[in-house]
Amino acid sequence: MRDGGRWRIRVSLVSALAAAAAAGFAVLFGPAVRAALPPAPDVSGPTSLAGQLLVAAPALRGSWFEHTVILITDHNRDGALGIVINRPLQERPIATILQALGADATGMTGSVRVFVGGPVNRDTGFALHSAEYRAANTQDIDGRVALSAASDVLRDIGLGKGPNKSLVAFGCAGWAAGQIEDEIQHGAWYSVPEDPVLVFDADREKVWSDAVTRRGFDH
Repeated sequence: MRDGGRWRIRVSLVSALAAAAAAGFAVLFGPAVRAALPPAPDVSGPTSLAGQLLVAAPALRGSWFEHTVILITDHNRDGALGIVINRPLQERPIATILQALGADATGMTGSVRVFVGGPVNRDTGFALHSAEYRAANTQDIDGRVALSAASDVLRDIGLGKGPNKSLVAFGCAGWAAGQIEDEIQHGAWYSVPEDPVLVFDADREKVWSDAVTRRGFDH
């Protein structure tokens, strides 16, 4: 989406979930699969997962989300959105990415690693970053990590005034109202507190196993 020539950072839940359904990624479990899952733990109580890391449980083996760790950026009664933090791609020149986003790349230098942020809206760029950085439309997540449009962050990185830490991703993960709670109840996901070290600094090959260790369930 565009708003005054700038990428919006918050994808509409309706459009995101519609795109996911069309791509076959939205809800992972049908009745037959649910019947084979372990008993649902008690997760009663209206608790927002925004700012939590969602860790794929062994029940998701064989799915697109196998071994993923997702930072939940939005969670309310309408649904949830998050960014996968452990699906890295190759490094790309900042100027090339900005041009692909339709943004001005004049004077840009350097490169960044690009991540797959999820199966929804794969042409939309997001940037998770340390909270000391603010752009015009930055959304604070938990006081330590924030979310901005990728074009804003990339432009400032290319000019040498970007955030201390950042992760640029294309796409996101989306859940309809009550869906993320249902999947947690059926053992698809576990949540652990967000940690900037896992989001930005940890070896991407070890993010899932490190998050698993923090949760304390078997690989």
